[in-house]
Amino acid sequence: MMLIWFLPLFLLLLMVGLPVVFGLLAAPFALLVLDDQGRQLSVLYRNLYTGMDSFPLMALPFFMLAGEIMNRGGITTRLVEFSQAFMGHLRGGLAHVNILSSILFAGLSGSAVADTSALGSTLIPAMEKNGYTRKFAAAITAASSVIGPIIPPSGIMIIYAYVMGESVAALFLAGIVPGILVGLGLMVMVRLMADRYDLPKAERIVHTGQDISKTEYWVSFALLRLNLAGLLMAAYAGIAGRVGLTSVNAEGDTVQAVDRWIVFAVMLAFAHGFLMLYRGKVSHDFRLVCKKAVAPLQTPIIILGGILIGVFTPTEASAIAVAYALIVSFFVLRSMKTRDLMGVLSRSALSTSAVLLLVGAAVSFKTVVSLSYAPQILTDIILGLSENPLILLFLINILLFIVGMFLDAGPAIIILGPILGPIFTELGVHPVHFAIIMSVNLTVGLATPPMGLVLFVASTVSGEKVEAIAKAILPFLAVEIFVIFLITYVPEISMTVPYLTGFLGCSPDIGFQACINPGPSIN
Repeated sequence: MMLIWFLPLFLLLLMVGLPVVFGLLAAPFALLVLDDQGRQLSVLYRNLYTGMDSFPLMALPFFMLAGEIMNRGGITTRLVEFSQAFMGHLRGGLAHVNILSSILFAGLSGSAVADTSALGSTLIPAMEKNGYTRKFAAAITAASSVIGPIIPPSGIMIIYAYVMGESVAALFLAGIVPGILVGLGLMVMVRLMADRYDLPKAERIVHTGQDISKTEYWVSFALLRLNLAGLLMAAYAGIAGRVGLTSVNAEGDTVQAVDRWIVFAVMLAFAHGFLMLYRGKVSHDFRLVCKKAVAPLQTPIIILGGILIGVFTPTEASAIAVAYALIVSFFVLRSMKTRDLMGVLSRSALSTSAVLLLVGAAVSFKTVVSLSYAPQILTDIILGLSENPLILLFLINILLFIVGMFLDAGPAIIILGPILGPIFTELGVHPVHFAIIMSVNLTVGLATPPMGLVLFVASTVSGEKVEAIAKAILPFLAVEIFVIFLITYVPEISMTVPYLTGFLGCSPDIGFQACINPGPSIN
C-alpha cells in the first residue's frame, strides 16, 4: 500500500515547486516514517551515494563535457554552414537545414535542450529573415531537437542502461536508425507543407571567401580518406567470407587470404582517387565548407567506431571524446583559449550534478519499491487489461506520451523504467527494444504541449509565445508519433544494427527473429 500513496505525495511536492530530486527523496522518507520503517532510512540515503558511484555512469559527465567543449568551440556554426551547403537549395531549405543540423549536432551533444538553445539562436533569426514566420521557425527547431537524445551519444540512454542493467553500446546502436527516421519524417513533412504554406524558396548557400588553417586542412584531408577507407574495409569484411577470402583454421581463428594492411592500403588509395575525382566537380568554397565540418563530425565516428571494434568501452569512449574535443578546439580549430575552460567545466559540472543526483535518488526510490509488491501488482493490473502484447504496447505508448508531456525524460525513465521494463520483457519484448520505445517516446514528450521543456527553451530563444509554438508544432508531432508506433511494431528498425554488430548477446545460431522477439516468459 505504501507505493500507492507515493505518487500522489510525489506529485504534490512537485506542484508546490520542490525539485524532482528532492521529491524523489522526500516522499519515500515520509512514507517510510509513516509506515513505521524508520530503520530503513539509513539504507535509503546510503543508496543516494551508491547510486552515483558507478563506472558505467561516468560516461554521462564525460559526454556532457565533450558536447560543451564542442559547442563553445564554435562547432554549431560549422555544422549549420555544412547543412546549408547540402540542403539550402531545397524548397523550405532552411527548415531542412534546421533538421539536418539537429541530426549532426545529436552526435556531439546528445541533449535536446542544448540542440534547441545552440541551433535555435543561430537558425531561428536566419529563418525569420528569409521569410519564415517566427512560430514556424521555433516549432521546427523544437521538433527536430528531440533527435538529440535518440542518436548516440545519448544521456537518457546511459541513464536507462544504468538503471535497468542494459548495455550502453546496444542502446546507442539501436538509436541510430530511429533517430535518422525521425529526421527524414520531419523533412517529408516540411516538403509536404512547402507548397501549401508557400514556404520560401532558397538557393544553395555556400559562403564565399572561406578560410581554413593549414593544420585543419591537412587534418580534414587525412580524416576524409581514413573514414572512406574504413567504410570500404567494413564492406570488404562483410563480403570476404562469402567469396572465399577468409577461412577458419583448426584452432577456430580466422585466416585472411590477403593481409589486412595490404587491403587497407588499396582501400586508402581508392578513397584518395575517388575524393580527388569528386574535388573537380564542386567549387572551392564548397570544398572548404565540407572540410571545416570534418573534424567536429569525427566525434560520433570515434565513439561508435571504437566501441564496435572493441578498442574501448562506452565509458572509455566518453573520455576519449573529451580528449578529442579538446585537441580539436585548441589545436585544430584554435577556437578556444585556456581562459574558456573554467566556464566550460563549471557549466558541465552543474549539468552533470543535477542528472547524477536524479540517478542517485532513483536508486533510493527503488528501495521503497523493493519494500512493496508494486511490480507484481502493476503486472497483474496491466495483464488484466489484455494478454495481447500488441495492445499493451499501444496502451503503454499512450501512457508514456502523456507522462512525457509533464515530466522530463530522465526522471520519467528513472521512475517508470524499473516498473514497466520487466513487465514487457516477460511479455516477450526484447529489453533493448523496449528501452528504445520508452526513450524515443519520452524524448518526443520534451516537445509536446503543455509542459514540454524544449517548447519553453524555444520560446526563450525566439521570443515567441509558447502557445503559438505549440500550435505550429502539431504537424511535426504527428510525424514523430507515427515513427514511435513504427518503431514499436517493427522491431527490425531499431534492432538490426545492434544485432549485426553482436551487441544483443544472442547465440550466433539463434537467428535474427528469435533474437529480437524472445517470446513471452510467463504462463
